[in-house]
This record gives sequence, structure tokens and C-alpha cells, in this order.
Amino acid sequence: MKTMFDNYLIRHDSLKNDVEGGIVAGFSLAVRHANYRGVFLSLHAGYFLEVDGVEYPVSAQSFEINGQPPRSFEETKTAVWEHWDYDDEAILHIAAPGGLKAGLHIIRFQQCVLAAYGYLPTDEAWVATPPKPGSGAGSDKTPHIVTYELSLNDAAGA
Repeated sequence: MKTMFDNYLIRHDSLKNDVEGGIVAGFSLAVRHANYRGVFLSLHAGYFLEVDGVEYPVSAQSFEINGQPPRSFEETKTAVWEHWDYDDEAILHIAAPGGLKAGLHIIRFQQCVLAAYGYLPTDEAWVATPPKPGSGAGSDKTPHIVTYELSLNDAAGA
């Protein structure tokens, strides 16, 4: 089931291939934060991301926000004073040599954010070992995996 807000977590026209040095190195999409309070980057642990049945782990993901170049979620763990505001769009990059083919893609998506209202017993454990995105733990305002159908119009990444 998709709620009204879930429609806005991914910008529907943002799916594109990323080109580095003339070679398609992966793909990217524009994402928004699920919580009206935003989040400090150090508390954002990545995404469950599945495209056409292929799951892309957090280790294949990098995150571009606040005018900074894309960073791994391991790098953003130290961004304790940098905030991702609710209204700001970020770019999620996925390392996938060759990228995606042009056409319609089925995307399953869930954000993993280690923020809650007040202290929870899981807080210390999650700082040391964040939960696996897609498990529901740390999903904050998106308690379920959301499915999207997005089109990639230019497989060359122009």
C-alpha cells in the first residue's frame, strides 16, 4: 500500500544513468526525506533499493546533498552537524557498471534513518551497527517498502 506522501520520496522524472569518463558507471535518482524534521546526515544509513528484482546494497550507494560531491554512507556517518532539510532534494547514486536500459523500471525503495522521538534501547546498537535497510528497522516515516514505476529515457546518460 502506498500512502499519499510515499509518492514524493522519489522524483518521478529523475531516473538517469551516470556517466564518468564517457562510460556509464551506474544510475541515480532524486530523493526526498520522509520526515518533516529532516535529519542530520550522520543518522541516515542508506536505502533498501531494488530495481527490476536486483537489490543494490548500501555499499553500492552514494549520496549527494548540500552542494557536496557524492559520499558513501560510511562517510556521512561523521557528518554530525550537516543537516538534510525536509524540503531539500538529494541525489542517490548507485554504482552499477553499464547502468540501466532505457524504458520502464520497477523500483522498490525504503529509507533507513536512525532517528526517533526520544531515546530508544536500539539507539546505541544502531550507531555501532545500523540495521539493514529494508528490514523495517530505522524506517521512520516509511514503515514499508514502497514500489515505484519510473522511466529511464536516455540509457546513454546524456
